[in-house]
Amino acid sequence: MCLAVLALDAHPRYRLVAAANRDEFHARPTQPAHWWPEAPILAGRDLQQRGTWLGVSRNARFAFVTNVREPGRHDPAARSRGALVPAVLADGRGMPQAMVSVVDAAMDCNGFNLVGATAQSAVFGSNRGAHSQALLRGVHGVSNAGLDTPWPKLVRAKAGMATWLASATDAIDALWQVLRDETPANDDALPDTGLTRDRERLLSSPFIVSETYGTRSSTIVSIDRAGVVTFVERTFDAAGTATDERAFRFQSDA
Repeated sequence: MCLAVLALDAHPRYRLVAAANRDEFHARPTQPAHWWPEAPILAGRDLQQRGTWLGVSRNARFAFVTNVREPGRHDPAARSRGALVPAVLADGRGMPQAMVSVVDAAMDCNGFNLVGATAQSAVFGSNRGAHSQALLRGVHGVSNAGLDTPWPKLVRAKAGMATWLASATDAIDALWQVLRDETPANDDALPDTGLTRDRERLLSSPFIVSETYGTRSSTIVSIDRAGVVTFVERTFDAAGTATDERAFRFQSDA
């Protein structure tokens, strides 16, 4: 996944609201969001490595992972980062302990950012920089650099989340427009991660459209103060056209 913004204890109704885009090659086989048959996990699934980028459990544990963009350091033989989210969701310990354990066991993966949250706490972890840190209430975001790194796409997405919070509405519809932003950054604001300037420009918008690689899905997850979880996923084709929407709502058993 390549972009996620998170509002923690920042809304009268919701303990947590997350809005995220998964960018991937269109040829990579993927299942849309569903309840996994072997575990109490609601998530999409990468059919190449069998992992996921974002998910929630029956007891309202939530997690997502993003890649760290560092093309000169990528190891194609490294184990998949898609196993990290299921590991966090399946861990029965408190989130701080679970995140430390999962991150410390994944230092040999390619670069990642991992966020895990429950009703009680949220934690950011990474194998690039600080391994684990608690997230305070408010708005946080991750793209393909460190936590809250001010890349233009993340700055815009966090601003969109803040605007939604300020509107004091319970409806999440405005967050779809935040995720659908196709505006590229100005060239002088592009990050320099080792890619070509054209590639950096393509990847600089929150929502990416191209023939071979782009935003495959957008997901909004909310957990309200009564423990009700709402999970909505929209999937897209290479033209950026929505092809499916799946919505789930359940009472946490935590």
